[in-house]
Amino acid sequence: MKSEDVAQYLLDNPQFFAEHAETLAQVTLPHPHGGRTISLSERQLFDLRAKNKALEKNLQELMGFAKENDGLQHKVHEFTTSLFAARDLATLQEMVPHLLRDIFSVPHVALRLWQINPPSMEVLTFTDIQTQPVCLHQAAHDTAIWFGEHAAQLHSFAYLPLHAGSASVGLLVLASEDQQRFYPEMGTVFLQRIAEAVGSALHPYLDH
Repeated sequence: MKSEDVAQYLLDNPQFFAEHAETLAQVTLPHPHGGRTISLSERQLFDLRAKNKALEKNLQELMGFAKENDGLQHKVHEFTTSLFAARDLATLQEMVPHLLRDIFSVPHVALRLWQINPPSMEVLTFTDIQTQPVCLHQAAHDTAIWFGEHAAQLHSFAYLPLHAGSASVGLLVLASEDQQRFYPEMGTVFLQRIAEAVGSALHPYLDH
């Protein structure tokens, strides 16, 4: 008889355990960490404790993520409300990189508006097709030169398209020497909120 047949029989006949309780009491199993045998009930208790530890670890991780998200939401709110202090386009262009560095500790920021700095066709096409922020480990097209002498040391980038309606009006790029600061698989919800806040703040000053 195969072990699978025994397992299926026990699943199909749960009354077996009630009718042969003394047999279950005699069953011993290897200890998970070796060295001795333990009873079936001890093994079940051991497995239950292990599952509880795993659940506690998962819960702690979820609580950590929730705390991190709360912190990011507060920073996005602080960033958004700070933009209202700008009274002209020049001030706003200066404020955005400054706020991103101070609030989010982003070391390198480039803001390009098409009506002031017309992009290459490749950058314009790249920006227009993005429906949400995109993170890369290499600079897209010719945007590396936007960071001047720091370009060669940068290893992660977040591209935040700025839109007015369906057309792009500019591109906000965050960059870091840390390859894991921005990476392709990361979530972009908060980056999208930043892009929307900047786009809304810029809207009154752009040609339409």
